[in-house]
Amino acid sequence: MFLAILAVGLFTMAARSVTDPDVWWHLRTGQLMVQQHAVFHADPYSFTRSGQPWVDHEWLSQLVIFGVYRWTSWGGLMGAFALITAAALLVVYLRCPGRPYVAGVMVLLGAFASAPSWGVRPQMLTCLLASLLLLVLERSYQRPRLLWWTPAMMLLWVNLHAGYALGIGLMGTFLIGDALDAAFGFKDGPLVAGRLRSLSLATIACIAVVPLNPYGTAMYSYPLQTLRSPAMQSYIQEWFSPNFHLQRYLPLLAMILLTMAALALSPKRLRPREVLLLCVTMYAALRSVRHAPIYALIAVPILSALVQAYLQERGFAGWLEGKPRPMTTPKALFHAFLLAGVVVFMMARVGYLVRRQSAAEARKFPMAAAAFLSAQHLQGPVLNPYNWGGYLIWKLYPQYRVYVDGRADLYGDAFMNERDAIYYLRRDSWRSLLDQRGIRTVVLPPDAPLVTALAAMTEWQTIYSDKQAVVLTRAKS
Repeated sequence: MFLAILAVGLFTMAARSVTDPDVWWHLRTGQLMVQQHAVFHADPYSFTRSGQPWVDHEWLSQLVIFGVYRWTSWGGLMGAFALITAAALLVVYLRCPGRPYVAGVMVLLGAFASAPSWGVRPQMLTCLLASLLLLVLERSYQRPRLLWWTPAMMLLWVNLHAGYALGIGLMGTFLIGDALDAAFGFKDGPLVAGRLRSLSLATIACIAVVPLNPYGTAMYSYPLQTLRSPAMQSYIQEWFSPNFHLQRYLPLLAMILLTMAALALSPKRLRPREVLLLCVTMYAALRSVRHAPIYALIAVPILSALVQAYLQERGFAGWLEGKPRPMTTPKALFHAFLLAGVVVFMMARVGYLVRRQSAAEARKFPMAAAAFLSAQHLQGPVLNPYNWGGYLIWKLYPQYRVYVDGRADLYGDAFMNERDAIYYLRRDSWRSLLDQRGIRTVVLPPDAPLVTALAAMTEWQTIYSDKQAVVLTRAKS
């Protein structure tokens, strides 16, 4: 009963409106792949990078996203990705000692800590696969043959998302950690030798299957290019370090602080492998909020073990065991009503989100302005902000091509710096940059610095304005 309530609760937490800036160009790409029966190798959407090589590392995820949307609309997308997110956390629960109570509380803490990164996005598939991979790696100490499932997982992963590199990184970290365990006397030498040999072979096999995707060996270097991009670290919010002044990041801070306290107070001592995994993923989470869910995957089972050992030392062992007690009729009815109430709440929340999807879309994206552009057939090229590019691709392609969208890897650092200079008027050359791109129409938020500058110029005219967006056009010369 506890597990059922936890599962439904996690699903309810994970259900949310479809408002990720990238989901729109994922939908359009999935739609076009279905229509054309081919993946993309060159950019079709922008006028700034038209025809340039494009590694669409999420192509299979996009087919899944569009397929779910095509058959079940927004409610299906919300439900599918809520299920993916909840499944990833339930796998974490299976890896936790101290079930059900301590593990359940720690899983909920991990859920709150990683929730800012949730949504209808391919990254959630990476989160699920990483969670499953950790389960396989940990269970393979007792069942070594489980390691031979990892190449099949990697083959699927590399076609779903470039986050496959995380999987190989986790396997490499386990290799180093197992060697450290042996060096510090935590494992028997001959057994460690066999473990390291099996894990090394499995890792090599996983690396070998990476080119089995539509982009071949380009997928080896793609994740490294993304991680080394200064522009992505500087301009894209999910790559920023967590700002603990914001309420949504306080659960992550709480989990980090609780982990530090538990390490100091718990009688349990961690293995070198666990310390290594914890340090690496904590550093990643503090460097970028995008990596907070990965830190949660590692930290929650470790934190559960530390807290359980601490409580056991203080005489709570009986309570922690969670032994089943005789189920009387009143108890059974109470549990049934409790579970039914949670399920009804889940269904009501999902229904509410489906009904409010249009309002959520209008609140985050220029819905009315996009309809205006479509009706007026304004002269392009059109300049748009980064976060609106995907939405305009979904609404206006092929009538209009975008200036920029969420594929920052395609545009490159130099272009992202140009975009920033134009939007925020950071260089004296921002006018010449507009001219070089031949911009004839601008659709931007009303508070954009560029809007203020253009509105003061006689050659630009405001032809549409609402709370969400302003459309300006340049007078014909």
